[in-house]
Amino acid sequence: MIRIFKIALRNLMRYKRRTLLTSMLITLGVLMVILFSGLAGSFKAIMIGQITDSNLAQMQIHKKGYVSSIDTSPLNLTINQKGYKTLEKVFKENPDIEAYSPRIKLSAMLSNFKETTNVRLNAIDPKKEIKVCPNVSDRMKFSGSEIPDILLKQGEIIIPEKLAKGLKIKIGDPVVLVANNKDGSVNGLNFTVAGVIESLVGPQGKEGYMHIKDAQSLLRMEQPETIEIALRIKEFDKLDDVYTDLESALAEFKNKKGKPAFEIHTWETLSPFANIAKMIDFMTISMKLIMIAIVLISVLNVMMMSVYERVREIGTMSAIGTAPGKIMGLFLAEGLSLGFISTLVGNIIGIVGIYFLNIYKIPFAFGRNTIYLLSPTINLSELVWVTAIVLLISVFATLQPAYKASKMEPVDALGHV
Repeated sequence: MIRIFKIALRNLMRYKRRTLLTSMLITLGVLMVILFSGLAGSFKAIMIGQITDSNLAQMQIHKKGYVSSIDTSPLNLTINQKGYKTLEKVFKENPDIEAYSPRIKLSAMLSNFKETTNVRLNAIDPKKEIKVCPNVSDRMKFSGSEIPDILLKQGEIIIPEKLAKGLKIKIGDPVVLVANNKDGSVNGLNFTVAGVIESLVGPQGKEGYMHIKDAQSLLRMEQPETIEIALRIKEFDKLDDVYTDLESALAEFKNKKGKPAFEIHTWETLSPFANIAKMIDFMTISMKLIMIAIVLISVLNVMMMSVYERVREIGTMSAIGTAPGKIMGLFLAEGLSLGFISTLVGNIIGIVGIYFLNIYKIPFAFGRNTIYLLSPTINLSELVWVTAIVLLISVFATLQPAYKASKMEPVDALGHV
């Protein structure tokens, strides 16, 4: 076996220019896949982290039917205190859940005593929210240069930056919030603007923040109620497994009509960015298919030319008694060697490229003032997968020329001109 590979390498070196060009093409394909996978994976991870860690959370639980009517901010689909305690017990029994936070989403009218406009608000428990969304304050601005230990206290509100500029509201100014309660009555309370938040694309990027107890008072909730429970798990890679476990646990709770009382959604079903993430995955797969095509065409071309140019040599080997299987194995070894060497070089250059990209990070903007740095990574399983695909395609591309060489009649091959 070792002798066959030695002969195969010697045969490849007989046509150095062609072998070198083909090897460079395969190496380039492998390099493109590694760099693109690393960069695309880094971009995807940063965006998912920004979305889940700043406002959306990794998973959310609502009363059944809330998400389908979320645009109207319904107040009749709340989770009462008994339901919240029941869910708390489920969370504590699941070792994969790191933190959870109650929220109330509402629409209200905000006034600076001169002008009035509508605003959407997230009512949160600041201490719990920071555990579920650790980056929630990244887009916020406060009166001081440092972020306060507690995002906001009761009686304070954080409003969207554009809204603050439109109404000429500054941090520390008093405002009034007026909201409709679920029984149709109207209530208003005074607040102090504690900070402003930079807007992003999408409804979640245009929402302000207030304390959940203030929201319960504004909406005149006699007992503590919540509309949404945001969840964070310990290992993001286990998201689907935790979702399945929680979905199964929540299915046991029924409403008066015998239907599920709660619904659970991951960030993928709540954010439009999930479609972009799927597109990134599709583009990565497309790059791998392009690489496969490059390898297939390159190796097939080299091996077909090799068989055509060595017809008389093949006839000589057959005439002296070389078995067809060994002739076929020789050409397969050439294709495999070409693919292996090219992949090895491509992997080495790709790893070095990833290393330098992490030193000289690529910046990109998300939002007006937020700059992120891509830190591409490539795991061992990805490299093994790429290598295995190239080797398999190399062997597959060599099969037809190798089979053709092994089936040549010695007389016909020796008489070939």
